[in-house]
Parts: sequence; structure tokens; C-alpha cells
Amino acid sequence: MREAIVQKLTEIPNMSRQFWAVLLSLLGSLGFLLFQGGKLALMLFVIILVLSVYLLLGQWSGIKRTQGARALQNAEASGMLEAGSSLSVAIQLQIPGFWPIPYIFVKDRLTHKNGSELAFESTIVPDWRRRGEWEYRTPALRRGSYTFGATECVTEDIFGLFEHRGTLRLPSSIVVLPQTIQIREWQQYHQMMKGTNHHSTTTRAVRETTQINGVREYIYGDRLSRIHWNATAKTGTWKSKEFERESLPKTYLILDRNRKAYENPDDFELSVSVVASLFQYGAGRSLALGLVSTGADDMYFEPKPGQNQQKAVQQHFIHVEADGTYSLRQVLREKVQNLVPGSFITIITPQYGEPVVQIFNWLKQLQLNPCHLWINPIANDKEAWLKRLHSIGVMGYAIHNLQELPVVLGGRSG
Repeated sequence: MREAIVQKLTEIPNMSRQFWAVLLSLLGSLGFLLFQGGKLALMLFVIILVLSVYLLLGQWSGIKRTQGARALQNAEASGMLEAGSSLSVAIQLQIPGFWPIPYIFVKDRLTHKNGSELAFESTIVPDWRRRGEWEYRTPALRRGSYTFGATECVTEDIFGLFEHRGTLRLPSSIVVLPQTIQIREWQQYHQMMKGTNHHSTTTRAVRETTQINGVREYIYGDRLSRIHWNATAKTGTWKSKEFERESLPKTYLILDRNRKAYENPDDFELSVSVVASLFQYGAGRSLALGLVSTGADDMYFEPKPGQNQQKAVQQHFIHVEADGTYSLRQVLREKVQNLVPGSFITIITPQYGEPVVQIFNWLKQLQLNPCHLWINPIANDKEAWLKRLHSIGVMGYAIHNLQELPVVLGGRSG
């Protein structure tokens, strides 16, 4: 209580300096009129009195009761955006009252979940109906969740003597997903899964059996033999038969989250984008992909197809950080005991060298099939490392940026 009183007392002189100047001017002009008299003294007193009333009415300018709305113009209806994109924001303001407002200084804030803040400032001139609109565009946003803070509105009188503030709360939030790229085909993966004698790389990665598993929506191009006539007749819309798929070796993606492995934060963002793109590729081909992501939290997703799995993994990718303290070998030692022999293990990491070779040899001894997606490779060591992997029978890909991913996997970007 005492601290609050002291703070108020310290604020009074700073906030009332202009007030005392105006009051002294008014009293001085009144004294000049009473003791000197005359037209000049009267005119001076009237002018200062009118200005004082104008300045006094500024307390009821309406800026403290400002109303408005914020619109996110290029975000999806669900408030999602892809990393690297900028957000267009439009703010509409309505100031009640009648006191003339020459301009409004507006400040908006966008806060990332990690605490970093982006501030946007501008000055707008309201129209005769005391309305104003402000549009701005954010810089390219990094992955994560963002919330908008209070919008601050400030105005002054035409002399710049008194400042009046108002706060407008327009709560809204957006989610920035990791950047992804479309992958046409992962040739070596399909060859390993389906056998070297498989001649087509354009069919689905998982062959269908003759056992009906359910009914799905009709897809343009489905054969007449696939159409489920009873379901079509009952629903009034075209339905197709869904067949069970052959059981294939399980596939796991291992995201290295050891903070010491990433000298540059952009390298980790590239790792997340690569994993997210692979999951997007798997979802488009009904592949069951699992994920091991160990850092400050320990996330394990068993390989299973379906939208629920895709949404859960996508939600994890929004907030995941390189905050792990365990080495890659420690993480694998804990998780690999749950993996079925023959499983395909793809490790996404910028690490390379003999320690990584030892990890791959160990995985092969456990009858697992490892693969290395090397993030941001060193140009001088690129060919030598890929040859080293090939010599021990491990697939390896060097990825310097996300656009290279579809190319090195054997296809082209969409």
C-alpha cells in the first residue's frame, strides 16, 4: 500500500506539469484583465479561456472507450499459417464522442509462445465519423503459436500538451505450422518395402488385399468394380469399397532434438520441416509412420494411419524445440527395444562421423533398416559421408534446404 501511494505521488508532478502551466496562464490572463483592463486584456483572457476549456474537454475525447475489430486477412479460418509466411492484419477503430481528434497513434503486439514479441506502430487520421482503419503486414513468422496482446491507442490535442490513452482488447491467436513441401516419390524406400523386382513407382506404397475393410467416399477414377452399390443407394452419394492393405515393416522417423547438435536454429527448423513433409507424404499414401521425439518432453507415436495420428503429430510439430540433453544413442537405446525387427528407421539429424556410423552398425545388428537424412551437410564432406554410408549398406541423403528434399528422394517437388 505504501509503495502504491509513493508511486502515485511521484506520478503527479509528471502528469500535471502541463496542467499547472495552463492554469497559471489562465490565472495570469485573469489577473491582467482585473488589474489592467482594456480590450487587449479582455481578448487575451477570452482566448486563453477558450483554449483551456478545449484542453479540459480532452479528458472526454472518447479514446478510452475506443471500439474496434481485428481481421486476419490471409490466415485460414482455423487461424493457421505456414512458417515463412507473413500475416496481413487489418484493424478498424471507432472512437465515440465529439471532441476533435487530429490523429491516433496505434500500437499492436504479437507475442510468440516463447515470450518474444513483435510490435507494430502507426499513426492514422480518423474521418469525420471518427472512424479509422489500419492495415499492416508482419515479417515472415517462425513456427509456433502466437497471441495478440492489447492494442494501445494514443491521441493528443492540437498543441501536443496533453496525451490521452485508451486500450483496446481484441483477443485472437494464430498457429504457424512448420513449412512443408510436396514429395512425389521416395524411390529407394518403396524398393526396399516392396522388393527390388517391383517395377512401378507410381502405385500406392501399400498393396491392397481382397478383404473389404469398409466404405469410403468415391474418388474420381475408381473402377466400377470398386463401387459399393448398397451404400450408394442408401446414402444417395457415390461410395467405394475400402480394402485392407498388406502388412509392411513399420517405419519410424527419429527427430534428433539434442541442443548441442544444432549450431544454427535454422537447422532445427529444417529438420522439423523435413519430418513434417515426410508425414504429409505418408498421409497421402496411407503409410503408417511412427515418430520418436525426445527432448524436454518425450513423445512417441506408434506407426498408424489415419487423420487422428496426423493431427496429433502436426500439433507436436508446432511447439517442438531443440531442448534435449540426451545423445542420439541414448534416445535410441531406450526406444529401440520396443521396435520390431525389420522396421525401417529414418534418423533426421545434422550429426555425422564415426559415432553415427557406430549407431547405424548397432541398428543393423538388431535387424533394423536405418536411413540417414543429413541436415545442412558440410559441402567438403558431403560425398565422402554418403559413400561411407553406402559402404555399410545404409541409405543416406544430404539436405541443405527444404527444396532439395523431393529431388534427393527421387522425385520432383509438386
